[in-house]
Amino acid sequence: MKRREFIGLVAGATVALPSTVRAQTSAPKIVGFLSVRSAADSKDDAAAFVAGLAEEGFTERNVRIEYRWGEGSYDRLKAEAEELVRMPAAVIAGFGPSPALLAKQLTTTIPIVFTSSADPVKLGLVQSLSKPGGNVTGVSFQAVELNAKRIEILGELAPKASVIGTLVNPDYPDAESELADLRDTVARVGREFRSTKIRAEGDLDAAFTSLKSSGANALIINGDAFFNSMRGRIIALAAAQSMPAIYPWPEYAVDGGLISYGPSLRDGFRQAGTYAGKILKGTRPSDLPVLQPVKFDLVVNAKTAKMLGLDIPPTLLTRANDVID
Repeated sequence: MKRREFIGLVAGATVALPSTVRAQTSAPKIVGFLSVRSAADSKDDAAAFVAGLAEEGFTERNVRIEYRWGEGSYDRLKAEAEELVRMPAAVIAGFGPSPALLAKQLTTTIPIVFTSSADPVKLGLVQSLSKPGGNVTGVSFQAVELNAKRIEILGELAPKASVIGTLVNPDYPDAESELADLRDTVARVGREFRSTKIRAEGDLDAAFTSLKSSGANALIINGDAFFNSMRGRIIALAAAQSMPAIYPWPEYAVDGGLISYGPSLRDGFRQAGTYAGKILKGTRPSDLPVLQPVKFDLVVNAKTAKMLGLDIPPTLLTRANDVID
């Protein structure tokens, strides 16, 4: 897909502009949209970002969004980030920790807005959540902090699963730290833990075979956008291996995954859009505290549970925000 071709996919988010915004200079400001994923699997997220910009009075009439896609390649992502800095973009939105970190390494002057499932303080994106400092702020999804809850939920739904496996992307920032945290969390509930590395979608079949042969009989997937971009294949392989799995985003369960627990990705992208709009109006990133979700949805796919021969506990059904029949 051509770089600007994607703009047409989200044009429906246009809203009427206030007269004060219409009076702005006719030269549109450039907003960089940098993602490790592809345009094809990011339409809803990009539309949410555009809607957030519109809430602050910015549409294609007064900004030009330059979409840059890593397509799963971190080398390509770096080149795309460098191009946005050369333009220069008025603000760069980096979706995922890797795009945001790349942008930060390239510029200390262009404002950067991120969405991240990794800890932005630990990664060095910001000084603190309340006082980001520098030229970076954004949305933290608290994905790692939710792992303990996800393991608990997985245990309720699949109580006989004694060995929990996970996929690891070695190129993901802070991958080893998150892996250690997950290993400790699984050990605390008295279960065994297995992991296998994957760098490309073509590695998935071998990765699932490796997990299964190592004794893994349940699966937890982290919030890495790299995995979200191939969620259909991950869901299909988990089903083929009869492996109960819990996922970080509702989209997984909607697409056929067994169960998910976490915040709304789309709401995070919308919030990133509003922050980008505020920055375009003159607010400094250092004055915008990092946002965190306040609502976490539990989504259960009853069809997948039935296919796996799992009985959903009534207490889990009662707590679920959505049950897909």
